[in-house]
Amino acid sequence: MPNSAITSDFEQMLRDMIGLSSDTVGTSVIRHALTRRMTACGLPDLEAYRSYLAANKGERQELIDSVVVPETWFFRDREAFVAMTRKARELRREDRPLRLLSLPCSTGEEPYSMAMALFDAGFEPRDFVIDAIDVSARNLALAERARYGRNSFRGNDLKFRARYFDAVDGEFHPHEIVRRQVRFSRGNVLDPAKAAEREIYDIIFCRNLLIYFDRETQAAALVTLRQALVGDGLLLVGPGESGLPSLHGFVSARLPRAFAFIKATATPKTEPRRRPEVKPLAGSRPRPPAAAGLPPKPKLRPFAARMPLGPQAAEIAPPDGAAAGLAVIESAANAGRLSEARAAAERHIAAFGPSAEVFYLLGLAQDADDAEEEAANNYRKALYLAPDHRQALAQLKLLLQRRGDEAGARALANRLDRLTKRSGA
Repeated sequence: MPNSAITSDFEQMLRDMIGLSSDTVGTSVIRHALTRRMTACGLPDLEAYRSYLAANKGERQELIDSVVVPETWFFRDREAFVAMTRKARELRREDRPLRLLSLPCSTGEEPYSMAMALFDAGFEPRDFVIDAIDVSARNLALAERARYGRNSFRGNDLKFRARYFDAVDGEFHPHEIVRRQVRFSRGNVLDPAKAAEREIYDIIFCRNLLIYFDRETQAAALVTLRQALVGDGLLLVGPGESGLPSLHGFVSARLPRAFAFIKATATPKTEPRRRPEVKPLAGSRPRPPAAAGLPPKPKLRPFAARMPLGPQAAEIAPPDGAAAGLAVIESAANAGRLSEARAAAERHIAAFGPSAEVFYLLGLAQDADDAEEEAANNYRKALYLAPDHRQALAQLKLLLQRRGDEAGARALANRLDRLTKRSGA
């Protein structure tokens, strides 16, 4: 059997085990992991490795660990932790501790950040417990070891490190009071047992996972998350995923730049909607095949907040007046006034000149207003000015998929994959 056919079999196996879509991580990533594991096992070819893998559960976990490469840091996207503490104060109760979930928890930075944020907000250890789940046994071992290098601490505000960490042989180890709050276990959002759990978590972090799923698996995952969330609980997703929850029984919690959602009163649909029926937006970790339906369109409630764009973006950061103008565009879009948002974006360009952000926001408004050709042009303009603009890459990829340009969409998916590996963001 040709290697390409064997690789497809492995891709399907990973899809079945953890929901990983080769369309999102790139076939080259999977091939590299297969070659690495085949060599480590001393096997001559992929045929032999496939037979070995089928009979060896431990090796299946090794392959998963080779594909699921962790990249995270403490207090990534701080607005999410602000939203979490605000909601935690609302939900605080005397009869039981708050229950929070971090999924996937990667190497532990996110759940430990959750604990530190709650302590800073005045919560006591008895007030909350955090479950941290990941598909990778290797990630979990590192999370429980809890030794972190400088790459896990990014940004300028690192005062929390002095409060909650000890320096040990050039690494940083969180205090026991932080570690005790987190319970680690292996699993994934597609586990049948997880799907059976209902209304047990007050707050769920599921960030930068859904973007690695196809539409069918995104729908299944969001139905499971909705079932696991208490009636007035909070779901936090990644920036590139902020259009997905509203398709499956959630509405925006209207917390700025937190990408936070609460349950809608209506019963969610268990199947992803198709292009004629919707105008939504679909979105940091691996997971299953492109569904037959077309990708969703952007939905602008709430408007997607902007992600850090790396060094190139820093060079073109807008002045204060320009930032205020971007907020005007965002406000109009959040209110559903798409024509007003588009006009505001044009005025912004005339007043302040071109920028990646204004072209990206204009593209989103046009995309939601069925002006796909104009939207594609503006996404490309954003990428010309800031080639590492993740959200523009992701939205243009989805637009091309809707229009049937699978080759173009695949090329953008590969760019996103290379960007993630290069920048670690």
